[in-house]
Amino acid sequence: MDIARIEKRIGVRAPTDRIWELIADLPGWDRWNPVERAAEGAIAYGGQITLTESFEELPERRVVAKVGEWQPYAQLVWTESRGVWFRSIRYFEIEELEPGSCIVSNGFIFSGLRGEMFFDKHRKRLRHGVDAIAEAWKAAAES
Repeated sequence: MDIARIEKRIGVRAPTDRIWELIADLPGWDRWNPVERAAEGAIAYGGQITLTESFEELPERRVVAKVGEWQPYAQLVWTESRGVWFRSIRYFEIEELEPGSCIVSNGFIFSGLRGEMFFDKHRKRLRHGVDAIAEAWKAAAES
């Protein structure tokens, strides 16, 4: 199975609890996340998250995904089956370097033939999206 990955890591001067607070507040994503809006659901093992995904030059689409993994103050991972040969994994991760200083990352992993094709076709838009999310997440956490 083919896999394609895109990720953005960025330093944030904020404690893990402040950074996690932004992730855990799904309805609050509208205030800082420029790509994933109208988020709702449950952050719990097997929980469901729904949101509207909006990348530049691509039509908006409603995402219904399943929480695969989560650890408070560290990570949120959700998965979505996009058809027979297309699956995506979406994640937010927080790595504390020292109190009040962290590295955060967000990214996508696409698997399957159609996942790789989608990635190849939209790499530039995806790159811009994860970069914009990282910058907005940083700004919101540091404010």
